[in-house]
Amino acid sequence: MEMVVSAIAGDLVNRFISFLIKKHESHANLQKKVERLQQLLRRVHMVVEEAEGRYITNSKMLLELKRLVEAMYQGYHVLDTIKYRVLCSSRAEKEVSSSSNALSLANSINCFRTNSINCFHTTRSTTIFDHLESSLENLETMVSNMKEFVFLVGGCERMSRSPYDTYLYTDNFMFGRQVEKQQIMSVLLQENIPPFAPTVLPIISTNRVGKKTLVAHVCNNDRVQSHFSSILRLNGESICRTEHGAFIQAGRTLVVVEFTSDIDDESWQKFYSSAKRMGKGSKIIVISRIENVSRLGTIRPMHINSLSLEEYSYLFKVLAFGSTNPEDHPQLSSVASELAVLMGGSLVVANVCADIFRKNQNVQFWQRILNKYRNVVANNLSVFREHPKLLMERDRQVDIAKLVSLTSAPLRLMPPHCEDDDCARDLPKVRFGDLIAGSVVPPKEEFELVAWESRIPSYKKYVNVAKFSGEVNVSERAVSPSKKRRRFNQSK
Repeated sequence: MEMVVSAIAGDLVNRFISFLIKKHESHANLQKKVERLQQLLRRVHMVVEEAEGRYITNSKMLLELKRLVEAMYQGYHVLDTIKYRVLCSSRAEKEVSSSSNALSLANSINCFRTNSINCFHTTRSTTIFDHLESSLENLETMVSNMKEFVFLVGGCERMSRSPYDTYLYTDNFMFGRQVEKQQIMSVLLQENIPPFAPTVLPIISTNRVGKKTLVAHVCNNDRVQSHFSSILRLNGESICRTEHGAFIQAGRTLVVVEFTSDIDDESWQKFYSSAKRMGKGSKIIVISRIENVSRLGTIRPMHINSLSLEEYSYLFKVLAFGSTNPEDHPQLSSVASELAVLMGGSLVVANVCADIFRKNQNVQFWQRILNKYRNVVANNLSVFREHPKLLMERDRQVDIAKLVSLTSAPLRLMPPHCEDDDCARDLPKVRFGDLIAGSVVPPKEEFELVAWESRIPSYKKYVNVAKFSGEVNVSERAVSPSKKRRRFNQSK
């Protein structure tokens, strides 16, 4: 009997030792792969940054640059996943050992539950290790085949960086779109075929993905401005109302036309016939979210899609941290990664949150904003069965009451969701960033919520009418001086 017990005990000990050895080897192997991923990302990022500073007109090179950019963001995303899952694990273990901080444990559980890194792109059967292997394999292949691309990029003309470009490069990553920018510029700087008729490039996308900002950035480029003697900005309504010859300019002209509704073929043909009298080499850019408008193009339309989760998350953190290194603040990075998923790709919300995060890089503050927005998303999914971003795109009501208080009456953003130059209202104004940060209490009557004011062309201001539905339940304690909150002053 003693021999049997001894044999069983020996077997258990051997299995336990084997388990520890395998665990150690697995951890060491993971560490090596993470280090290799970091090395590959540095090399790819270096090439991408160099390529984005060159004028690339070759369509195949632009396609290769796009593949490099996508692989780079995916790699960074996997790297963040590993870092912050380790952070969540360490928090949970610390909580179990101390059994004293329930809030910390709740945050750890939330970190696992949201699966913020891969919830839109994986199945339950895939793991982060699968993504690590896939990302490594992808980057290894690209790096091994990158020499020819690097050689060709070195032969492209370097862009001169004006203060505007530098500002965009460092402080407005959210609109990124470097490959799309190069593609548009390539069309604008090419000769027209046939030479007597202006090329028409349709740019189509859903609402609020940055297409007008992208075009404004292109139009502000030194090379584009020197190529065209004048740049005109029109809208679809003005084309139908005005005499078509009135906009004709001497010399090579770039015309940017925005359509918020479709145009009939007869009106467009009259406009295009007049445009043929512009100088040789003139171009027309058509901007719209209406797919049917793409028929107006003389070349293949460009479709601007929402940023991928990987790119959106990376660029949001670049904006949110500013000059601060995210690696020095892993808890803040974890919050930013989860919030990036919750925001659903909204550029307006990302800009607003990044702006207030840069001003206050406190973990508790960031966590409070995350909890608020989590409640907003959950509430809209419960009431309207859709994410707030989709509701905005479809011009439907959005409930943001949870930004004010958990017990607040419904606070609805009412359609239409428009830009400031389209609206004329005499209402009290509240900034969205102040509402999120909790530094203002909204008035009980109808008011105008200024979602975001762009700091770059086309300097748009996104606004909404907001009003409470039912009785407002905002406690006076929430506006006490001790909490540094102020009652909104309608006279301002």
